[in-house]
Amino acid sequence: MQTRPIDLDRLTAMDTAEATRLLKAIREDALSGRRSAIGPRAIIGESWQRLIHRGLDPDRDQRAGLLPRDEIERRRSESPLREVLHVLRDGLVSVAEAAQHIMVVADAEGRVLWREGKTSVLRKGDAHGFVVGADLMEECVGTNGVGTTLVARRPVQVHAAEHFVSLHHSWTCSGAPVTDPRDGRLLGVINASGPLATMHPAMLALVTSVTRLAEAELRQRHSTALDRLRGVAAPLLCRLSGRAVALDADGWPAAVTGMPLPGRLHLPKPPRGGRMWLPSLGMCIVEPLPGGWLVQVVEDRSIEPARVVLDLSGHRRASVTVYGEAGSWTHELSPRHAELLYALAMHRSGRSAAQLAEALFGDASRTVTIRAEMSRLRRHLAQVLASRPYRFADCVDLEVLESSTGSEGLRTGNAGDVYGTAEGRSGGP
Repeated sequence: MQTRPIDLDRLTAMDTAEATRLLKAIREDALSGRRSAIGPRAIIGESWQRLIHRGLDPDRDQRAGLLPRDEIERRRSESPLREVLHVLRDGLVSVAEAAQHIMVVADAEGRVLWREGKTSVLRKGDAHGFVVGADLMEECVGTNGVGTTLVARRPVQVHAAEHFVSLHHSWTCSGAPVTDPRDGRLLGVINASGPLATMHPAMLALVTSVTRLAEAELRQRHSTALDRLRGVAAPLLCRLSGRAVALDADGWPAAVTGMPLPGRLHLPKPPRGGRMWLPSLGMCIVEPLPGGWLVQVVEDRSIEPARVVLDLSGHRRASVTVYGEAGSWTHELSPRHAELLYALAMHRSGRSAAQLAEALFGDASRTVTIRAEMSRLRRHLAQVLASRPYRFADCVDLEVLESSTGSEGLRTGNAGDVYGTAEGRSGGP
């Protein structure tokens, strides 16, 4: 017998009692390991399996302690979500109240930071743990519209017995994740929850739409901040010779001189002033600005990176570490990028795109792929990699760390030429 997932439209067309009975039967079959004609929706079934493997008791309410008040206030003050609370309230609270739901805003760790709604529904939410400071992660309270949304990183609606823990079967919730448009970081979840009888299939679409409005507001605020930084930096940049760029604290460029406008640059966290080596620019002098940083590229070739370590030992993911006057910086490598750098390490005199294509793919015509990959690598390894032919810069003292069995795990296609010689293992050709 083949199990097919329950259709959400069919579920919402049923009356509350019938839908509840069906979902409870599906849950009981899943928990007992029985195969049935109808199973849970995919996102719910995946959540149940995670929790079964973790050994969470489906019939026992387990809650972590609430955050203390000072920790809640600290998280609120540091969360970018505080800047868009007015958007969330305007777009969601009035509708949620009319639908007998409450609005919950949780951070990326599943902790409830804000909740709003009618007092009568808030009291019902208390019984389900929807209180400020509560931990709503899956591993703590089971499948729910906050914790499961954080795991799935997409909008999720959890209804009645789709909740893993039976205590929450009289509750329904819809959640959507919020990401920071500046760096793609997951900020938290916006959730609308209420008693079982108030479930409506449009609630998930509403929550998702309001979340997108909040992200758009964050994007607009970021754009305004870059405009302010541009106004501060422009008079300074016009007096500078050479290459320089004004960045905000997240590495987004506001203004530039002497070079094309770059994409986002990755600054150390937290950023600091002084000399530092940045992956796509090389050695730079970094100075603070109101709302960001002024980055000037050092053109003096005498302070280029002195040593590079290509770690292919297998003890961790392949990486390349650059050492210079201002310290060191490490970049993890994909298998293909590791192969390319290994090929260049074995041939310090350099390799053309056709030679690299022949070595990696056994097909010298695949030069477009090689050039694209080398372009990506050079964005991370400015002043380390040269071109025409592709090679490690002559000034670099290169060391390759290999496993005791060599670099067999890196080979793809006809890569024998890549590893066929030890030419230039850690010095010149």
